[in-house]
Amino acid sequence: MEKYIYDEKIGLWYELQGDYYIPCLKLPDEEQRPIGIWGQRHLRYLRQHRKVLYTELQITGKLNDYLADLNNQAENMILELVKQMAACEDSTEQLKAQNQMLWVQQITTS
Repeated sequence: MEKYIYDEKIGLWYELQGDYYIPCLKLPDEEQRPIGIWGQRHLRYLRQHRKVLYTELQITGKLNDYLADLNNQAENMILELVKQMAACEDSTEQLKAQNQMLWVQQITTS
């Protein structure tokens, strides 16, 4: 028996392993982008609770982009929330430079 065969109908190569031919499949290459804390947390959520979506994103090669985009969105939301909280409390950068503890208290109690 040949080690590799090609099926012209399907367009796949098969490798002989034992008595069976197994398709030679390869995941698509994906660009590696850094994933921050929010992306890591969402990855853990996908693995535990959304296994089908996790597998689909992994097989299509879109998992890294998905998590990196989600991480960027979460960081932008946090920055926007801090700005809004500072505006509500009239906390300025000058107050932050002069009295950090008061600034933190104003931000966290609003």
